[in-house]
Amino acid sequence: MTFSLLLAPMAELSHRTLRELINDFKAPDEYFTEMISAGALLASGRYEHWYTDPGPAPEKLVYQLVGSDNGQLVEAASLLDKTECLGIDINMGCSAPAITKTGAGVRWMADIDKAARLIAAIRKSVRHRLSVKLRTGLSGDFEYLLKFCRQLENEGVDLITLHPRTAKEKFKRSARWEYVRLLSKELKIPVAGNGDIASAEDALKRKGECSAVMIGRAAVRSPWIFKDAALLESGLPVTAVNDRIIEETGLRFIELLVKYQPEEFFQSRAMRFFGFFSDNLKWGNYLRKLLNRENTPSGIEKVWKNYFEEQKEKV
Repeated sequence: MTFSLLLAPMAELSHRTLRELINDFKAPDEYFTEMISAGALLASGRYEHWYTDPGPAPEKLVYQLVGSDNGQLVEAASLLDKTECLGIDINMGCSAPAITKTGAGVRWMADIDKAARLIAAIRKSVRHRLSVKLRTGLSGDFEYLLKFCRQLENEGVDLITLHPRTAKEKFKRSARWEYVRLLSKELKIPVAGNGDIASAEDALKRKGECSAVMIGRAAVRSPWIFKDAALLESGLPVTAVNDRIIEETGLRFIELLVKYQPEEFFQSRAMRFFGFFSDNLKWGNYLRKLLNRENTPSGIEKVWKNYFEEQKEKV
């Protein structure tokens, strides 16, 4: 596996709208979807069509599944495996209370044998690449992490993505990238690292430490980050981003949001995106407050345009 750059699975962010926006600049090597509930998928939930929309590049898409029931996860993986995609990913790293209290996410890491049985069953039911995204576990014990990962490797996992923080650690605690390096050396399968990647430069610095780098929030703040990485790898300068590019990108996101998301998702997806993307602006905090008052695409667009008109008048 050559060194790759991946878009991380992020709730209310890693949907087709963001993928299309990033694709306008340059696509990553792989797109991971936001986590898809195995139970809701099998129940044909009202919104599952949008969660499983494979565009714009199904061949680069990895569906991430979350759940605590072995049978549901196996069946959901088998169902998605019948579609055109790059692979299926099992979420064993989410530490959100709403997820862990059901026994899903990082709670899988509490029982090595149970997690191994799940992976063995899924491996038998899918033909595409099978991967797992996890944390260092419920503690920072590397030996336990290594034992856990080796067992998954033995059961047929093709790729492991490590977010090197424990279940209780938040983003204020620096990611332990030494764990990614060590795990990469110990396992036979590729290892991707995820955490504290703020720029294209940050991602490329990890080349040689692991097989791939997964980029999350930085790809929302800078949808052009994969383009920047390609330019840097080619020895070319990164194009400076100005207010015109930022304004046009924001408007493009709103256009794509209306095109690819249900009306009920407009406000939550827009607030999540602009919550990060507004960091590009001097008065981003002020703009976020104004945007948060709007609940329609037209209202969000008006506030967004007005902000840039005001900045032009100040020049």
